[in-house]
Amino acid sequence: MISTAIRLVRVGSRSELAAAVLMALSYPCVMIAALIPNIWMFAAAAAVSYAADWYLHQRGSYLVNRLSKVRAGLPIRFLLRELLLILLLARAGLAEEPLFYATVACFLLFYGLQAPHGALTTLIRLRRTMPVATRNVDLNAVRIPDAPPRALVRRSGEKMLHLDIPATAGVIVAAATGLDVAGYVGTALTITLGLLYTAALVPYLRRSRRVPSGPAVLKAVQKWLGEYQPTVALYFSGSEDSAYQVNMWLETMEQLEGRPIVIMRERGLVAKLNETSVPVLCIPGGQHLMAMKFDSVRVTLYPANVGKNIHMLRVPTMKHVFIGHGDSDKLASVNPFSKVYDEVWTAGRAGRDRYALADVGVRDDDIVEVGRPQLAPIESWTGATKNPIPTVLYAPTWEGWDNNPGNTSLLLAGENIVRRLLEAERPVRLIYKPHPFTGIRNKKALAVHERITAMVRKAAAERALDPRWAEQTAAGQAGRAAARAELTRIEARLAELTKPGRAGGDEAEESRVSLADPVRLAEIKSLRAEWNATYWRSFGWWEHTIVTGPEPKLYDCFNESDAMVSDISSVVSDFIASGKPYAVTDSAELGVEEFRRQNTAVRAAVILSNSAEELDRLLAAVADPAADSLAGARAELKKYLLGPDEPTSIEQFDAAVRALAVKAEARNAGVEQRIGEQAIGELDRESDAGGQGPEAEGNGVAETNGAEATATAAR
Repeated sequence: MISTAIRLVRVGSRSELAAAVLMALSYPCVMIAALIPNIWMFAAAAAVSYAADWYLHQRGSYLVNRLSKVRAGLPIRFLLRELLLILLLARAGLAEEPLFYATVACFLLFYGLQAPHGALTTLIRLRRTMPVATRNVDLNAVRIPDAPPRALVRRSGEKMLHLDIPATAGVIVAAATGLDVAGYVGTALTITLGLLYTAALVPYLRRSRRVPSGPAVLKAVQKWLGEYQPTVALYFSGSEDSAYQVNMWLETMEQLEGRPIVIMRERGLVAKLNETSVPVLCIPGGQHLMAMKFDSVRVTLYPANVGKNIHMLRVPTMKHVFIGHGDSDKLASVNPFSKVYDEVWTAGRAGRDRYALADVGVRDDDIVEVGRPQLAPIESWTGATKNPIPTVLYAPTWEGWDNNPGNTSLLLAGENIVRRLLEAERPVRLIYKPHPFTGIRNKKALAVHERITAMVRKAAAERALDPRWAEQTAAGQAGRAAARAELTRIEARLAELTKPGRAGGDEAEESRVSLADPVRLAEIKSLRAEWNATYWRSFGWWEHTIVTGPEPKLYDCFNESDAMVSDISSVVSDFIASGKPYAVTDSAELGVEEFRRQNTAVRAAVILSNSAEELDRLLAAVADPAADSLAGARAELKKYLLGPDEPTSIEQFDAAVRALAVKAEARNAGVEQRIGEQAIGELDRESDAGGQGPEAEGNGVAETNGAEATATAAR
């Protein structure tokens, strides 16, 4: 019931739900206290409303946003509380007292300050917003001053409104005790603080505190592009939840020959990028991007099919390639939009065959098999489990945009899968890692996810108390505690390294200071690898684990597990690179043969029904290699899906980039030659027309024009 209430109210946790309930109850209590009147009841209810409101804002609760949409935003809530305080004074018989008029005047003045304060913060934000956001791009050609102190501009409207606390507290004390001086001091303090806060913002409107104008910044970026001369670009646009689609390609871009660049379109995504040495250029405005010259870029790579791709696809001097963000049998892997690209790159032969079967207009000549460079970190299976009991990863995909029951196993089979793994006759350890989009469209999927999470946590707690595991629990306790302490140290150091510049810098300042530092990047990569190893040491090899954040990464979970259960998605294709046993759920109940016919990636999988009763076959294959009848099929399928092991994927990918760049150069040279020939032809025709035209009547005009045209053509 509580989880249902959390979903309805759109809060993220039980504590947020409690704060929302307290806030909802506090305002009626404030009103009742004002009407009775009861000063101390009013004070208590008002304090609760302040505290609950503050907590919800601190947690960034979505409920706060929803209240604003129904005209119950923060300013309205503060104004209501202040009006009820004035009502309290009137009901307490103080309507004719100077304190009453002082309170009314205070709140009128205070709300009069909200407009200039809001205008100043808005102007400061607008005048510090550049037309681009960058990483690893030297913008020293323009002067970007430090951002205003974070304390002044972060959640400034909320801070300004909270300055009414001295007045509210002072007036309540004065009404309760008869000491009017407390009310006068409180109201004076509120007005003074409001004036000081507003005045403190004024210096940041000076020209020296602003970022350069948009044209100046764009000119500096164009100058940098002319100096850097990028040759291959990764172009990306998408929602903030899709940052993983560009992050998965950053290491590949770092390994390419030439001069790579990442071009993005959404500001919010820049902060979610992993650390990289590749220059990043975020240009939100389509008009700015189309005005930018990328004369040296010969190949542009697209991980996603989105509408904003058209702004770069219009450039004819470069070749455009769809590389996608995963390899699977989903319809997204054969999107008809792929026809707009010069080439479509797939991991192996399977991707080529998908397009042929789908017949969506992508020509076979335009498909290039390049492997999957991102899969290099995945460790190959040795044939034996890493720990005394096998670890099984359950990584369901999300529910998708339609209601197709085959999208995810979570809805119909998820709880059965988890229950059978947790209750397996021969114990296994479960790692549950759901897709980050789980529940964003279908609330039933979110509800199932929450139930599965509860099941795993309960099983983990029971296993910790089980006598069979008591010895291991006691023996490894000190080591796990040390690992958790080490994680805290690593995370603190990573936080320092991944936030260059001073704390509180805004987007403009970060663009100035976020320059590539090989030493810092090397330390970050080393610490991330150390963090991953330490993270798994912080758990016992028998402990069930839930992984829902960006770390540890999916491939790290692959390496920690001995088998996987998943759905039709790129996760399955990627896991095949490990050679480990895996199972895929036929949630749409197509039947084993039809399911295998429609989905290449499951040809070497244990096929599960929604009851998940076939899981015993998977667990048997993990426990005993002799029982693994699908090992040979997995090896063949790996080559078919992901391409050969030699040459390496990054070598194949880099060779494909170079080959396509040569095609782009040849195309551009051919166009220049044809334009030059056409120009000469036009001059020749002008020359011929001049020599054969009618004679001038006595003034030699025809002869003169013909001579000039001939001379021009000769030049």
